[in-house]
Amino acid sequence: MCRPAVKSTISTTTSLRRATLLTRFRREHVGFVFQFYNLIPSLTAVENVALVTEIAEHPMDPAEALGLVGFSGRLNHFPAQLSGGEQQRVAIARAVAKRPEILLCDEPTGALDYATGKLVLDVLERVNREVRTIVAIITHNAAIAGMADRVVRMSSGAIAEIQGNLKRISPSELAW
Repeated sequence: MCRPAVKSTISTTTSLRRATLLTRFRREHVGFVFQFYNLIPSLTAVENVALVTEIAEHPMDPAEALGLVGFSGRLNHFPAQLSGGEQQRVAIARAVAKRPEILLCDEPTGALDYATGKLVLDVLERVNREVRTIVAIITHNAAIAGMADRVVRMSSGAIAEIQGNLKRISPSELAW
């Protein structure tokens, strides 16, 4: 009669160990950029970026990360005092500040106007080129595929096509 309880304990322990390892992997290797920024309203731009540096092993200086995304003049402003494009650049700086190996971006231009969207894409391309971070952009905007090395198209939750890009174009050349 003890066996089921032991088996259950082993299963729970294994699940917890996997969850802990997955959490550690995300914390140490993956950066996230969300469509709606997820900045903490009561923290300034530099404080929002500094927050992630407290849990990272070898983080960038928050001001350096903000400079990388072209945001250095309004470090002590709160999110409500920033435009949508500025908030998105702070969110990107926050994700990049921990020096992730991969940056997952969920509709990073979805809530932005055309010009600001292109600016954000330029920032992501710069992070890829200068910091050597893999940038994965998840979007419904097919035009953005032109700047990618590889395009993975999904349909009904499954990979429908994987296509390499022989000639990438810069964000400034994109049109939608």
